[in-house]
Amino acid sequence: MRPPEQDDSHTGTAYSVIPTAVWNNGQLDSGVDCVADEVPVALEYNGISHVVMLASPVALEDFATGFSLTEGIVSGTRDIYEIQVENSEKGYTVKLTISPRCFFYLKERRRTLAGRTGCGLCGAESLDQVYQIPSPVTASNRFSPGILQQAFENLRNSQFLMQRTGATHAAAWIDATGRVALIREDVGRHNALDKLIGALAMAETPSADGAVLITSRASYEMVLKTAAADIGLLAAISAPTSLAIKLAALSGITLAGFVRDQRMLIYTHPERLRDNPRAVDVK
Repeated sequence: MRPPEQDDSHTGTAYSVIPTAVWNNGQLDSGVDCVADEVPVALEYNGISHVVMLASPVALEDFATGFSLTEGIVSGTRDIYEIQVENSEKGYTVKLTISPRCFFYLKERRRTLAGRTGCGLCGAESLDQVYQIPSPVTASNRFSPGILQQAFENLRNSQFLMQRTGATHAAAWIDATGRVALIREDVGRHNALDKLIGALAMAETPSADGAVLITSRASYEMVLKTAAADIGLLAAISAPTSLAIKLAALSGITLAGFVRDQRMLIYTHPERLRDNPRAVDVK
């Protein structure tokens, strides 16, 4: 695998150069700006439309794979027989062929989704569907807080789309040594994480051996997706929500927030951060 700072194949041309008027210090001039592309992406399973998301139009096979895994539509990449990406004037359609068993289960529990905008609950039909408790993660690797801080610095320098547009989130996976081994970016933070998880699965990378970094807040759904990938540590540059903290505690995930400026808050399971043995866990 190429170092992430050299691996921009997943970003493609997911931005447009737009002419603008520039007002600067009382003077109006003409200029251009790099603007992140945001397009509708429809996911179809065995010919049936399931969901339409707004996303960056790159790494869509990763996205479809990760979404299918974290939503429980498939239990593994072996259940995905084929992925085809089609482009049209209206957007992209990702057509997945999945196993008959998974498709039957999908039809049984299928719900209408209009796309997530950050709440993570759009399309839920009852309160029982909200409080999903995944199996506890099996990941046991430990990381130094200093390694997380350095990894965030390395991630910041490797965000191709963010550097050009200022409008995208990133999700990164660090290996056991703290190396930023894989990065995915998207206008949507959930999409970036799905793309990352999908890329790990397609490369058959043992995701439980590493940790996830996100350049956003840590919501309930971000924790849920991390648990689905059996990853034991989720570190966010911003804040978590109370529901995310509760889910992380129940699923065995170490949740860290505000990872910046040589400081972080550790909300759950601090035992994975070996430089902080006296921290009190949140139950």
